[in-house]
Amino acid sequence: MRGEGTPKRPGEKRELTGLGHARVRRRVPVVMVARELLKSRRMNRLKTGLAVGILLASLAARSQEKLPQLKVGDERYTNVTVTSVTATDIYFTYAGGMGNAKLKNLDPEAQAHFHFDAGKASVTEQAQLDATAQYKKNLLTAQAEAKDRLPAPTYETGDMVVPKIYAHSYRGLRPPSIIVDQWLTPMPPNPEGKFVMVLFWITSAEQCRSVIPRINDFSERFKDRLITFGLSNEPLTEMVKMTEPKVHFFTGTDTQSRTFLSYEVTALPHLLVIDPKGIVRFEGPPIYLGEKELRHLLDTYGP
Repeated sequence: MRGEGTPKRPGEKRELTGLGHARVRRRVPVVMVARELLKSRRMNRLKTGLAVGILLASLAARSQEKLPQLKVGDERYTNVTVTSVTATDIYFTYAGGMGNAKLKNLDPEAQAHFHFDAGKASVTEQAQLDATAQYKKNLLTAQAEAKDRLPAPTYETGDMVVPKIYAHSYRGLRPPSIIVDQWLTPMPPNPEGKFVMVLFWITSAEQCRSVIPRINDFSERFKDRLITFGLSNEPLTEMVKMTEPKVHFFTGTDTQSRTFLSYEVTALPHLLVIDPKGIVRFEGPPIYLGEKELRHLLDTYGP
């Protein structure tokens, strides 16, 4: 789904809208905002004490390390460059793309090399599980409250029409080409004969992260009829830092924001559902689209 894009323009800054998603303003690049947030978080961590500083320095020393190969269980990765190491995981690029692995799955020599501590890793993993469970609980509550505040949609011949979208409207039309510079996951298969769901998002926005479980569910439930992928404009090195919630659909980025600009997206997240003939059948905030509405589109416009 590649095509000619619009010229590169300045990036975009997010602010909350009344619908509870991120508005994009064309002044400060989103990536710059994300970097400033990361810098702030690093400073806060450094203030927690010398012991933490020593640990961070030790882990940082391992980042950008190059390895001829890395063995993870029965898999071997070649031409490896380590991008970051945590108490539980290692993130890296390799000859086939980008990857990550649990340190506990490395061989003993590699575990020692990356200072793996099974006890600390276990505590960290349990904390992550607890945080994820609480996150999902809070998310369900927040989504229910947000949906109560949303303006009601209208319907045309059974198709949902969102009352206000923060992008150019292509419903009922063929949209511009979607440009993807790099894939964080393997490339999607040929979409011929299937619907395509496109999520415009960024990993640094809580409003975007909150819809991931919903999109994951659509992707799994309708995988025989629907190809789902997310499109960001962040560098892959920023995207890979998001570990929760897990993303179970294809994910790529266009760091020049050519697709964001051609679709005139001014708030995130923004969702499209395109039928097998290339016509947009749904557009707007993902929270509007439920299983019932999606199934209607699949049954009405599908083969």
